[in-house]
Amino acid sequence: MKIVNFETANGVRMGVVDGDTVIDVQAVNASLPGELGAFLRANGDMNALAAAVKSAPASARLPLAGLKLALPITQPGKVICLGLNYLDHVKEGGYKDNIPKFQSIFFRVMTSMAGPGHPLIRPKKSVQFDYEAELVVVIGKRAKHLTLENAADCVAGYCCGMEGSIREYQRHTTQWGMGKNFDETGSYGPWMVTADEVPRAAKGLKIESRLNGTTMQSSNTDHFMFPVAESLVYLTEGMTLEPGDIIFTGTPSGVGHARKPEPVWMKAGDTIEVEIEKLGVLSNPIADEK
Repeated sequence: MKIVNFETANGVRMGVVDGDTVIDVQAVNASLPGELGAFLRANGDMNALAAAVKSAPASARLPLAGLKLALPITQPGKVICLGLNYLDHVKEGGYKDNIPKFQSIFFRVMTSMAGPGHPLIRPKKSVQFDYEAELVVVIGKRAKHLTLENAADCVAGYCCGMEGSIREYQRHTTQWGMGKNFDETGSYGPWMVTADEVPRAAKGLKIESRLNGTTMQSSNTDHFMFPVAESLVYLTEGMTLEPGDIIFTGTPSGVGHARKPEPVWMKAGDTIEVEIEKLGVLSNPIADEK
């Protein structure tokens, strides 16, 4: 299933994409939580959700094209990010003589996120607004001390992610947090595709970014240095993953700061897209901070 959150005059509601329509889940069963994160935290029974929408009346169907989509998880408990997870990106970023032996972990706050189709904001303080196409993992079950064998069992689904970065601020110190958390510089979506429709642990998925229609990054999740299962094992050695948590899994080469002869920065009027095989396309326009 493709599960979306969409905005209404009465707040965010959850829907299931069916062709060019969206089934309003609460219009089918008002007892179900009206937002995907809340649904995952309540029980996250995808079979029950599929059964509920299978016989949805016409009155519960809305045209997908007319909806303003919200983030698939509007209030994740944690937004975990993995850095330096593709070797070609490690080398283009100046780390070729210091290849990471372990996952590089940092976090993003929710004020740094904007919904699918919403503008991403180039800040007043820097023009160095860079794109990073990433696979996003959505956690569906509470997990600690996972193993390689069971790690993927805690995954509810996957999204496309744009982990926009303000490079100038990212390099002010060895800690990346500031450059990764400018307001409304990242996004994920446009929906969550449930794990049963994706290869286990999201292996073998083509991932691309396009800036104004031009392909900037093109790779495959098989090129992860630290694949999804291994990363989940590592994370749960120390922290408990909970339903509704999300994980950005790192970006491949081709980012703007490494472009020759001149860096390529996103600017007002641009459109950035992330496409991942089986997951769809996440698209955001770029606007200047007012």
